[in-house]
Amino acid sequence: MAEVRLRDIEKTYPEGTQALKKISFTVKDKEFVVLVGPSGCGKSTTLRMVAGLEEITEGELFIENKKVNDLSPSKRQVSMVFQNYALYPHMTAYENMSFGLKIKKIPKSEIKDRVMAAAAILEIEDILDKKPGKMSGGQRQRIAIGRAIVRRPKVFLFDEPLSNLDAKLRGQMRIELAKLHRKLDATIIYVTHDQVEAMTLGDRIVVMNKGEIMQMASPMELFMKPANKFVAEFIGTPQMNFFNGKILEIDQKISFKNDALLFDLSNLKLKNLKDHLGEQVDLGIRSEDIYPHIGDLKNYTCISTHLIAIELLGNEKLVYSEYQGNNIVARFRSDFELEMNTKVNFYLNLDKAHFFGKATGERIY
Repeated sequence: MAEVRLRDIEKTYPEGTQALKKISFTVKDKEFVVLVGPSGCGKSTTLRMVAGLEEITEGELFIENKKVNDLSPSKRQVSMVFQNYALYPHMTAYENMSFGLKIKKIPKSEIKDRVMAAAAILEIEDILDKKPGKMSGGQRQRIAIGRAIVRRPKVFLFDEPLSNLDAKLRGQMRIELAKLHRKLDATIIYVTHDQVEAMTLGDRIVVMNKGEIMQMASPMELFMKPANKFVAEFIGTPQMNFFNGKILEIDQKISFKNDALLFDLSNLKLKNLKDHLGEQVDLGIRSEDIYPHIGDLKNYTCISTHLIAIELLGNEKLVYSEYQGNNIVARFRSDFELEMNTKVNFYLNLDKAHFFGKATGERIY
């Protein structure tokens, strides 16, 4: 397998649309890296440029320390699994998996060995004689992956391969793809708009927006230490709650204040909040860091909210409330009883609060 390195890559289309703006990152050998972001952020364009299906306007692309900007897709030793699988409907699973090898005039005995080895990894030996029309969505996806495996590429590229599956099957196939990565010990670049998929599969995740990289980090680092407000909003379900206000010094205490709120921040470890006195900031707090009671919280504040909806998730529930015109969501245990359209106290764990500059959106550490 191989390392993939992108250095100051840009993509500008003839009519002037700039899809990518000097993006740089490295996918290590045998690493599973996920590109994630909203529609139109440039993640699929990035993948297609690695594959050689899109021309690079500026910058350099290296695979295994070899510059490949001008190499054709067939010579890059990468294999791509598309969103729609692109299987030949008149061919059996075996024929679909072996077709590319036949074109390269690889001996029949070697083709059979490769196809059967891939089928064993994917546990599809019993459907090799079936045609795509007789397969389930999950089976078709496995055949498309098998076709990529038999080519023995240096890099596997996946372009939203689970997007056409139902929710249950998507969950199952996420686990199967994670297992496949361990079996193949492969370098994988994977594109998705689903942040749950990204968090499940990626060794590291590249969060993109408007043709730029917002942050590249491990799933937990993205969740615990988002570099900016965009990442904080995008990573995590449900979305992080935000309050806008100013950092002020009130009665010799560092505080967060707006027209309705006053939070004492003087006991927090974020000592550099003093450097932002007078600045507008967004204070973010996740649903799991809001409690229905004080418990053992040391640094907290309490707000009285109006309950508007409850979403039951089994052993927990999402509690949606309104406060000063803003919707706030908390995550409580299911056995905590609440009545609709009543007042409910939310205790915010300020030790877990995140702060972002209003003007820049960047995290205040």
